[in-house]
Amino acid sequence: MARIKYYYDTETCRYERVKVSKWDTLLNGLGFLCLALILAVGLVWLYSLNFEMPKEAQLREENEELKLYYELVDEEMGKMRRMMAALQDRDDNVYRVIFEADPIPDAVRQAGTGGAQRYKELMEQDLSQGELMMKTFKKIDKLKKQMLIQTNSYDEINRMAEDKNIMLASIPAIQPVSNKELKRLASGYGMRIHPIYKTRRMHEGIDFSAPRGTPIYATGNGKVTVVRSNFSGYGKEVVIDHGYGYKTRYAHMESFNVRQGQEVKRGECIGYVGNTGSSTAPHCHYEVIKDNEHVNPVHYFFKELNSNEYDKILELASVENQSLS
Repeated sequence: MARIKYYYDTETCRYERVKVSKWDTLLNGLGFLCLALILAVGLVWLYSLNFEMPKEAQLREENEELKLYYELVDEEMGKMRRMMAALQDRDDNVYRVIFEADPIPDAVRQAGTGGAQRYKELMEQDLSQGELMMKTFKKIDKLKKQMLIQTNSYDEINRMAEDKNIMLASIPAIQPVSNKELKRLASGYGMRIHPIYKTRRMHEGIDFSAPRGTPIYATGNGKVTVVRSNFSGYGKEVVIDHGYGYKTRYAHMESFNVRQGQEVKRGECIGYVGNTGSSTAPHCHYEVIKDNEHVNPVHYFFKELNSNEYDKILELASVENQSLS
């Protein structure tokens, strides 16, 4: 029940009832509501300054946790980048040097990520940590591309290693006849006395004296391109194309053990020592041809000789004497 208010009227000397109009009541109500609203806003403002809403506190904790995880991820990516840099350095300065290959240009290794358009969808989401996430994705993308480039480089090196093995197996590297005692080298490469004309002429190979029928071996992997018999000159000869610019010739043979077009391996018997053509005694005349130029075969015996044996055979080959063909 509402209180009834009175006031003392001095004229009538008695208490009169206070009459309140509806307008006064409305004004009083509005004033009360305004005061309450101002007080509420002030309390909320004071609370926001000193306290967090549960939802805001939860979001703040999640952001702090995400930043911590980002720092850990960024640290791990830093380790991976350092590992990648070490692999790239070893690739350029060790492996590619061994195989005489050019290093990968820095511009290729940097592996650009293709611009901001790549992250358009992420930017359009207007995330609170969008810039941080985009920065992380860029680092990951760059690292992935660098890994792909390095993988392709290793594949290339693997192919070069395989080619290198094939090349090493193909290059002439042994003596064409068994010569463990190093006593069969009869005449070396260079100017020698011709056995028939008795004049100094260029001897473009090495003569190995040996009994008829002594096996003659291919000095490297290759393909037989010539199997030919002549009444003079080289007599019965075999030529092997080893690839990589190398060819070898085996002359004055008694018989063949290969046919033209046949693939042979180093150490495989291709024929036997004879005394055919312009030969004065049973022997194997052996030549090494590099890029269509004759070279000294004595430099291609490294596969089966140690340093002392090589020095000895080099000394024997340098003696200027009479050749056997």
